[in-house]
Amino acid sequence: MTRWKTVLIALAVALPSGALPAAAARSASAPIENNETQPVYSRADALSETVFVEVAGVDSDLDGHPDRVAVDIMRPKETASGLKVPVIMEASPYYAGGNDVPNHVVDLDGSDPAGMEYRRNKFDDLRDEMFGLDDDSAASRAVAPPFRGYYDNYFVPRGYAVALVENLGSGRATGCPTTGLDNETAGPKAAIDWLNGRARGFDASGNEVRADWSTGNVGMTGVSYNGTLPNAVAATGVKGLKTIVPIAAISSWYDYYRANGAVLAPGGYQGEDADVLARYVLTRENAEQACGALMDRIEHDQDRVTGDYSAFWDSRNYLNDVRKVRASVFLVHGLNDWNVKTKQAVQWWDALARQGVPRKIWLHQGAHFNPFSYARRNAEWLRQLHHWFDFYLYGLRNGIMDEPQADVESGPGQWAQHASWPLPGTRDVRLSLAAGADGRNGTLSRERSGGHSVESFTDQSTRTAEQLAENVTATDPNRLAYLSPTLTKDARLSGTPSASIKAAFAGGRSPYLTALLVDYGTDTRAYGEVVYGTTPVCYGEGVPGDTGCARLAEHVTATAPYKIITRGWLDVRNRHSASRTDLLREGRFYDFDFDLQPTDYVVKAGHRIGVVLISTDHDFTLRLPAGTGVSVEPGDSSVELPLVGGRSALG
Repeated sequence: MTRWKTVLIALAVALPSGALPAAAARSASAPIENNETQPVYSRADALSETVFVEVAGVDSDLDGHPDRVAVDIMRPKETASGLKVPVIMEASPYYAGGNDVPNHVVDLDGSDPAGMEYRRNKFDDLRDEMFGLDDDSAASRAVAPPFRGYYDNYFVPRGYAVALVENLGSGRATGCPTTGLDNETAGPKAAIDWLNGRARGFDASGNEVRADWSTGNVGMTGVSYNGTLPNAVAATGVKGLKTIVPIAAISSWYDYYRANGAVLAPGGYQGEDADVLARYVLTRENAEQACGALMDRIEHDQDRVTGDYSAFWDSRNYLNDVRKVRASVFLVHGLNDWNVKTKQAVQWWDALARQGVPRKIWLHQGAHFNPFSYARRNAEWLRQLHHWFDFYLYGLRNGIMDEPQADVESGPGQWAQHASWPLPGTRDVRLSLAAGADGRNGTLSRERSGGHSVESFTDQSTRTAEQLAENVTATDPNRLAYLSPTLTKDARLSGTPSASIKAAFAGGRSPYLTALLVDYGTDTRAYGEVVYGTTPVCYGEGVPGDTGCARLAEHVTATAPYKIITRGWLDVRNRHSASRTDLLREGRFYDFDFDLQPTDYVVKAGHRIGVVLISTDHDFTLRLPAGTGVSVEPGDSSVELPLVGGRSALG
């Protein structure tokens, strides 16, 4: 038999400051069934308002006034007569779209290959990944939806408010975007302060309003930049932020545009950098007049010459303040995301663990993607997210924290739950490189080969990493390859691989050393692409222009003889530190140690594990003139792989 409980909540409604609500003593009830909020409130009758929240102490456009963010709010109509509700917040610089901004040239030899896309509309590329693909029927197109995405259709009926924060420098906000500085963090933080009575908000007429309908409990979420802002705000320790759900989010902007001293692109956006993104989201009024000088300063200070970690990047590193995090964290990332790479999630995950922050993780086989949109996992995603918000924002003891900590998709549609991540029993295993014999590629084994043999390759800048890795039946003058024996059983990687390479550089100008970890063996795999179904799936209450339905996606798979599992990059001049450039002596051998991107991947029995060494990575690094000679001593080189079961995983 169903048993109903009630949560007693005091009255509140957004009113001009100083005015008392007439029914301040009344209370209202939010129905709870089986420790779960129920869809009893009307999305159609929900109240909507826009509040301009003052960001106290921040004047990034230097106009003499505090910056403001625009906050669009939707809440149950019962909040006008006594109901108090928590808030699900998504802050974004993308709500107003973006500008047409050229990326930096990356072919530094002046070749600029025909067809190279130095100009792309990033928001068009990311829109479906961030918000999902809404029902595109004629009825849904009749009226433009006021709230994109699924939060309003699903959560407003369950007794939540939804707040969309248009962040500094974008749309109706004032101030300037800075690609990760604390002024951007201060925008949504101010919105949380306003929801807790600590900041001022105004309507379009300039009347001050209060969020007396809010319980003060806030959960932040979002994908990409919208997921990065929750990390940033949580790192301030702001009171009232109870939980965050960062999806495909950044934890350090240096690791988005750089890697171990190397100037690096986010996958798919060669030549993008911090200044390009700031200019892209600068969609406010009088943009150039208000923020043009700041954009120029970002372009100068980001330093595309050395790639060093500097004060510019340190001020955009949220790991520095992880000790301040009070909110719980439900982290989601795609294992095939080469835009916001997996290191962003894993270094944040590990830092949170060291601070004892309550946390949960989903790792999926997609790329830069919202898990809501996966057809086979949509219902489970909504169940867990619903229970997560109910637990942290309503205080409902629903068992979500008793469930396994990690949900990991090891192959297309192959989900399993695990007690933790990296998976229990994972140990680092060192595999040594050995030179090939009789003109063949080298080997990879647990036994150190020793000796001082030297193998060499010549850098080039036109072939992709995939083209260089695909054929290991023969050697190649532009790369070195080392292969393990054929595996007798499945081997699972879970964590962060690393490489230790002894090498010398001579001639040419490329400073890069790139390591590819490759699965050699024919299989059908996911690479991050998806295809959307044609039949919408309904998940929440619809209204004209917003059906509460969405088309969901399946993985696109491809059968191929190999896959690059992960990769890592080093500017060899930063062999001692990402923050310091030290020139090399030509022809001298040095030890180069660097990490690869974290992964969770199963190499199947009958396959071989390969390590491929190249210099220029066509789709990620700068492309300097070809001709750099790279010599490697395999006997003094190795990789470390995080294998479930440790050494026994290799048989």
